[in-house]
Amino acid sequence: MRHILLLSFLFICTSVFAQIPYGSNHGKYITIKNAKVYYEEYGQGTPLLLLHGGFGSISNYKHVIGPLSKKYRVIAMDSPGQGRSEQIDSISYQIYADYYSSFIDKLKLDSVYVMGWSDGGNSAYILAYDRPDKVKKVVVSGANSDTDGYPDGALEDMKTWTPETISEEFKEYWLKDFLKLSPNKNNWQKSYMQLKHMWITKEVISDDHLAKIKSKFLIVYGDNDVTKLEHGLHIYRTIKGSQLCILPNTTHFVFTEKPVLISGIIKDFLGK
Repeated sequence: MRHILLLSFLFICTSVFAQIPYGSNHGKYITIKNAKVYYEEYGQGTPLLLLHGGFGSISNYKHVIGPLSKKYRVIAMDSPGQGRSEQIDSISYQIYADYYSSFIDKLKLDSVYVMGWSDGGNSAYILAYDRPDKVKKVVVSGANSDTDGYPDGALEDMKTWTPETISEEFKEYWLKDFLKLSPNKNNWQKSYMQLKHMWITKEVISDDHLAKIKSKFLIVYGDNDVTKLEHGLHIYRTIKGSQLCILPNTTHFVFTEKPVLISGIIKDFLGK
């Protein structure tokens, strides 16, 4: 969810598929590095850790938690500073990966599958590189390894963002839910600026690190994704043994637009 021009899309996206209401499964908090992090669990089987996108929450996956939980122990968490989780002093893709790594250890998970969308996918690359002992298979959708993957002009646009000029689309899409859920609702400007600064940082993960990843990867994009497909192809060619999937007639929001299709593709990949 990296470009403000795409946000209006969310208001015309509809689905006839059953959804898992956010907060429906008696979520819990776990303390990681002095911050309370919220998570929910569904189903049984191999743990599948879901990492949501920027300015998002567990609700990003509400269309696919049901199908995936029939086969896996789905563990979905709100990243620090987002959803129901507490804010932290600073964030970056590496910091998020460190929190996810600590989360895996605190839950005493022997090994995990990971699914990351957008920002969650960016941090999933780092998590897989850092924790080959734990992360066995990874699905990422709409992720990028540096800002070269952004649409033309998007980076320059992001650099101008301030809390004072937040758009009506962002208020409707993000701020409304943030103020309902967050324990830090009186300091929403902090999360907004932290995410902005993370987005405009040039590098997520180097090609050298991508080339050394040991986890099995499925890299997914919509054919009209916000991330440039040429950039995604570069990542696919850099991670040895990875698989690439381009979903037709689909944008960045694959989990909303094609929940049945993407759920089946994920289960097929993880099941092999």
